[in-house]
Amino acid sequence: MSTRIFPVIMSGGSGTRLWPLSTDARPKQFHALMGPRTLFEETALRFSGVKGELEFLAPIVIAGERHGPLVAEGCAASGIAPAAIVLEPIGRNTAATAALAALVATELDPQALVLLMAADHVVRDVAAFTAAVQTAAQLARSHIVTFGIRPEGPETGYGYIQQGAALSDGVFEVARFREKPVLAEAERMLAAGGHTWNSGVFFFSPEVMLEEFAIASADIRDGARRALKQARREGVSIHLDRDAFGAVRAEPVDIAVMEKTKRAAVVPCSMGWADVGSWAEIWRLSEKDADGNVIVGVGSGSGAVRDGTNNIVRSADGVHVTLAGVSDLIVVATGDTVMILPRARAQDVKTLIPPKT
Repeated sequence: MSTRIFPVIMSGGSGTRLWPLSTDARPKQFHALMGPRTLFEETALRFSGVKGELEFLAPIVIAGERHGPLVAEGCAASGIAPAAIVLEPIGRNTAATAALAALVATELDPQALVLLMAADHVVRDVAAFTAAVQTAAQLARSHIVTFGIRPEGPETGYGYIQQGAALSDGVFEVARFREKPVLAEAERMLAAGGHTWNSGVFFFSPEVMLEEFAIASADIRDGARRALKQARREGVSIHLDRDAFGAVRAEPVDIAVMEKTKRAAVVPCSMGWADVGSWAEIWRLSEKDADGNVIVGVGSGSGAVRDGTNNIVRSADGVHVTLAGVSDLIVVATGDTVMILPRARAQDVKTLIPPKT
């Protein structure tokens, strides 16, 4: 018998680290950043052609209400018919989203497992990801399994997972979750071994996830259940009740559940994963010219670099950007905004966003 799995796509957030391209109106997952398709479309299509012992069902999408049209657009563009689209009237972080994923999956098929993943991550080796899911499938009936990415270096922008005793071949207990470290601590963890990057991808039985909320976050689970019960339903779209969902405590699932449960497990793997969390990361992942420059024109935008190296230039809306004699810059031009800063200061982008008026 095959293992039925609902891919659940979390499509929240505003993607401020990729401003000015990513905005509240169209966050980064609805942009084509790493190829011809948007990140959302790539996520929706990730398991569409997979065959074998794993049976990937139509995806469930959980997104902000204001992005409902973008979700519909992305599903249509990728030829995906979702099993459900849950629309949140206000963001309440990933614990509420995980509870909703478990509750909706239970409605649709109580025997199916849930693979909860973000819409704005890159996975270049889907076969390796599928193999990791297969490795975890049996343990996902009794544990909440996450996927630890084998580090490529002492990265300070990701959280880490320290693995404990083996539970089965390729699956380990989670000994400890670690916050984003300083460089020296990241270097120590790599030298010690047994540490992986926290991908934020979770694989579980809905029953187990809902049970584990009872440890310290039953209020989040129960609030999500109330909002779902009072939701307005139109076809596959589920519009959560604003008052009920707005009353749910906002907390990441890592803190609400994963750091407290004794049923956390990790599968270390390498699948070409990246969370595309900055312009510097996009530069690192993108194909470059002979001088290390990444030049992308979108919607009749164009760019050129002369006598410069290791820049990323992205232009849109008919804007032409030309650089000469400069290196290691991020230059992003849209129809009404131009942003320039050193690539080494990519994390400063969110401090540059003008206040809302």
